[in-house]
Amino acid sequence: VAEHYFWLNIPFVYRIHETPSAEKMQELGKFVSTFGYTIKGDLEEVHPKALQSIISAIKGKREEEAISTIMLRSLKQARYSPECSGHFGLAAQYYSHFTSPIRRYPDLQIHRIMKEHLNNKINKKRQEQLVNIVDYASTQSSERERAADLAERDVKDYYKAVYMEDKVGEEFDGVVSSVTSFGMFVELDNTVEGLIRFDKLGNEYFIYDEDRKRLIGERSNKVYKIGDKVRIRVISANKLLRQIDFEIIENK
Repeated sequence: VAEHYFWLNIPFVYRIHETPSAEKMQELGKFVSTFGYTIKGDLEEVHPKALQSIISAIKGKREEEAISTIMLRSLKQARYSPECSGHFGLAAQYYSHFTSPIRRYPDLQIHRIMKEHLNNKINKKRQEQLVNIVDYASTQSSERERAADLAERDVKDYYKAVYMEDKVGEEFDGVVSSVTSFGMFVELDNTVEGLIRFDKLGNEYFIYDEDRKRLIGERSNKVYKIGDKVRIRVISANKLLRQIDFEIIENK
């Protein structure tokens, strides 16, 4: 559909996903190199196949979760655009959201355009009007999509905190989902995610290794990285701040 209307040169709403920045790919390259992998090709204009080959190579291995998580965070967010600049994640030169006109506005907009075209109602004047329409629809839809995503995330975080309020003091198994300069996040089997701050990691100072996205104990050389299984205790759950805090018990 997208390719057909691109070559018809009719204004359209495309779904695009831009090539990741060279800086993000260089960071990803450093990270995967610590596991013995290399991103092939030019990191300034990386090809989707280069990342797909990494995904294939790590399938079923211990580092799969860690590399997949960092790779996903290295990509840009997809958005709507009147310009057909391609979809990196799908390795598609032409792409549009077409199948959900009952619930997604960009789909509805292109259905309207297609209907006008099929009924021979797009003359030169209408073509000029559509240029402004698809530009506005693309910008507005992208902005509302981001707002909806944030609202959904806030609601989930709120109710996860509500759910965990009566579980303070209980212990759970989890997986390290993110490592930062102030601690690490652990995700439980029930998808609840909580923060373990440095002072809840034991009686030693931890150093943040940014390139490898891991924490290293200054005295013990104990390492925490994405994908590690850990045992935690819930120490607080604040629904107003949408925040849950854990403390470490042991490595699994």
